[in-house]
Amino acid sequence: MSFNRTFAIVLRQYYLMRGSLSRFLPLFLWVAIDMVLWGFLSKYLNTVTIQGMDFVPKLLGAVLLWDFLTRVMQGVTIAFLEDVWSRNFLNFFATPLSVSEYVGGLVVTSVLTSCVGLAVMLVLATTVFGLSFLSYGLLVIPFIAILFVTGISLGILGCALVLRLGPASEWFIWPIPILISPFAGVFYPVSILPAWMRMVSRALPPSYVFEGMRTSLAAGTVSAGSMAAGAFLSLAYLGFSFWVFKLTYRYAIRTGLIARYSAESVA
Repeated sequence: MSFNRTFAIVLRQYYLMRGSLSRFLPLFLWVAIDMVLWGFLSKYLNTVTIQGMDFVPKLLGAVLLWDFLTRVMQGVTIAFLEDVWSRNFLNFFATPLSVSEYVGGLVVTSVLTSCVGLAVMLVLATTVFGLSFLSYGLLVIPFIAILFVTGISLGILGCALVLRLGPASEWFIWPIPILISPFAGVFYPVSILPAWMRMVSRALPPSYVFEGMRTSLAAGTVSAGSMAAGAFLSLAYLGFSFWVFKLTYRYAIRTGLIARYSAESVA
């Protein structure tokens, strides 16, 4: 694996964003709007509920962490779709670039872009709405790590989906975070879900993060086994997603699908 070729993928994305305001603004604009909207909603709920109930760390903190996962996923998929939209994807693999180097470039791009969004969210949440991550303690580190790895996994799976079905299938990618959020228990405990939904939630790493966040705020501690399960699942999904992308790429090469990308056809 050549880090120079991986860096070249990242560098291309940098040049694209540097030369286009429409690509640069989404890195922080939508997360800023989310923080303002949910921040004022949290402040309002504090005024109409019983004394001592603080929605800022519970609600705004959950929004921040979920937005972070979404931005990580989109950091991977949008970088991939840039190559698809410009019909440049096939050109990459006319070079010695390997699948792992290409995916590595997408992941590094996502790291950089999601860090920009996270920084903006933290600044707004702490300075404007008084959200302090000291209330979560050192647990914020495994929380963010699990969500980051899960976001990368979802992004790679989304790329594999488009690679298999074609560019017109990109609309399948955008609803993914919304579809899994009811099972992840972002805004409510998993215990209120029906039994079949709880079974699904146990297979999703984010559910362990948001359950852990609420437990941390209520009791000041979190089960180490619960966090370990979330970390294990996120790493397992990461390996699985890369394996799926690699298999899909090989299938596209073997069948000639990679040379027949068409925006008019989903299959």
